Amino acid sequence: MCATCGCGESDRHRHGHQGAHDHGHDHPHAGPSHEHHHDGSGATKLIQVEQSLLAENDRFAAQNRAFFAGRRTRCFNLISSPGAGKTTLLEKTLSALRDRSVACAVIEGDQATDLDAQRIARTGVPVFQIETGRSCHLDAHQVQHALGRLEVPDRGLCFIENVGNLICPTEFQLGEHERVTILSVAEGADKPAKYPLAFSTATAVVIAKIDLLPYVDFDLVEAKHLIAGLNPNAPIFEVSARTGFGMDAWLSWLQRAVDTPL
Repeated sequence: MCATCGCGESDRHRHGHQGAHDHGHDHPHAGPSHEHHHDGSGATKLIQVEQSLLAENDRFAAQNRAFFAGRRTRCFNLISSPGAGKTTLLEKTLSALRDRSVACAVIEGDQATDLDAQRIARTGVPVFQIETGRSCHLDAHQVQHALGRLEVPDRGLCFIENVGNLICPTEFQLGEHERVTILSVAEGADKPAKYPLAFSTATAVVIAKIDLLPYVDFDLVEAKHLIAGLNPNAPIFEVSARTGFGMDAWLSWLQRAVDTPL
């Protein structure tokens, strides 16, 4: 849980479809509360509040899963550090899936701007931007709000690009069926050891920007060893969205998801 970043406070979230029309939307943020008590029971009280808020988030997540089930659409939650290459990978993925006749939709999460939504919109895929303000992750209520304003396909895929962060997003279910953690070779190979929950809860891991491997100090063998130690069942995809290396295996995994019963 996040105890210091302020993500538990109520915040004003701005949402815009394809970045075209932002509007204010206030609701309690389903994150941990920063209440302070001085009667010796503060720690217990804080845990109770956090558990209550996560339970509320889980209820919204269950409703989101029911929404996807009604459309027979599988949802993917993409998690990574800032700059790991989520948006570039998503752009290339959407274009390739369009060629394979797979319908998609995207929810973009960022603290500010609709720049990523603009990039996704250029692929021709329906997209909805959530600006989280000071909050460092998406929650299930925000996603539910977006789903009411997004053209989600039947028997397709919905991608949620979470805010760049390997900590808080791991605590919040959004209603996804798959959680994909993305690690680029421009980062340290020890990231899985430093942020184990992001990798242990993933259903797949992408090692991105693999074309940069000759130019950076990244131990691919060690990274894969750490990931497998935390999560032996998650497939690991070595991918370069820029060159196309490894994309076929990644796309085939996604396409199989379309035909897998929810």
